[in-house]
Amino acid sequence: MIKRNLLVMGLAVLLSACGFQLRGTGTNELAIKELDLSARNAYGPTVTQLRQVLEGSGVKVYTGAPYKLILTNEQESQRILSYAGAGRAGEYQVTTVLNYDIRGRGDLPLLSDKLEVQKIYMHDGNNLVGSDQEAATAREEGRREMVQRMMLRLEQLSPAQLDQLQQTAEAKAKADAAALEAAQKAEAETPRQSPIELPQQ
Repeated sequence: MIKRNLLVMGLAVLLSACGFQLRGTGTNELAIKELDLSARNAYGPTVTQLRQVLEGSGVKVYTGAPYKLILTNEQESQRILSYAGAGRAGEYQVTTVLNYDIRGRGDLPLLSDKLEVQKIYMHDGNNLVGSDQEAATAREEGRREMVQRMMLRLEQLSPAQLDQLQQTAEAKAKADAAALEAAQKAEAETPRQSPIELPQQ
């Protein structure tokens, strides 16, 4: 028994040393330790799950954090993949697309991107209740996968990348402000023509 336990422990150490991780048990730390999380649907299931996973990963989620993750738009569509006739089973595909923005200090936009998840389920015309449950399960699995993908995206952001994105955003904001000021100055210095008076007949 002791030998078996030692063998299991040895294999676990060996696999972890090779970088192996069980699916869904990633322990990669996020460079972003504080995050302001918001969504159009502030109490929707996606943002709620994401908040729980972030907090479970040691991220402090609160309003006013240095970095802000905004779930700008979440859309779901459904299409028939195969149709076997009335009252018979067919395959349906549910596609969810999530657009998001990450903003940095000064509420400057750092990056915008989107995630897309597709799930397939069976629809049986003779078992509508079961088909509804299949659809609900597919949507729930898609949501979990969406949250996992978002976490992977956040894990890929290193402190150096975040600093570079922040510097680029600040430089762009400064250039835009200078261009606006120059345009306003040029407009102010341009002499305005008085309306032409036509001679009275």
